[in-house]
Amino acid sequence: MKTKIVARNFPVVCVGGSAGGLDAYIRLLKNLPVDMGVAIVIVNHLRTVATLLHEILPKYTKMPVELITEKLDIKPNHVFIIPEKRDLHVLNGEFRLKPISKPWGWPDVITVFMRSMTQNWDGKLIAVIVSGFDGDGADALSGIKKVGGITIAQKARNSCTT
Repeated sequence: MKTKIVARNFPVVCVGGSAGGLDAYIRLLKNLPVDMGVAIVIVNHLRTVATLLHEILPKYTKMPVELITEKLDIKPNHVFIIPEKRDLHVLNGEFRLKPISKPWGWPDVITVFMRSMTQNWDGKLIAVIVSGFDGDGADALSGIKKVGGITIAQKARNSCTT
């Protein structure tokens, strides 16, 4: 049996947001080169409503946009979208999906994913928080910084802070 070898030294950009994030996702993808060599993972707060981002966002980028499935390989120059009702983890260069750990109240899917990345990814990490009403992702930003990653949070419609 042949063992699959996956290079995991390229950067992953985690873009976390909630219902108000669509405009930011579109502006981001419209302005990124297709061949940047990074994987972009959009982690949106959706607990019960099916996401349509994998159908909407291909209109704004030439990169392939995929709804994440279990054991999907993380690849550069791709956009990946978290499905609803799932926590997202990373292991051995693949996405792993688990039932959402916080089914009531504000979900913490961004935090769960960022923590998994800091523990299980060899490449550079970049975390971008584009919208939100609660603190999902805020605690995990310090973990991204601790492993040498870059963090960006949207402050207002057209400005960001790092």
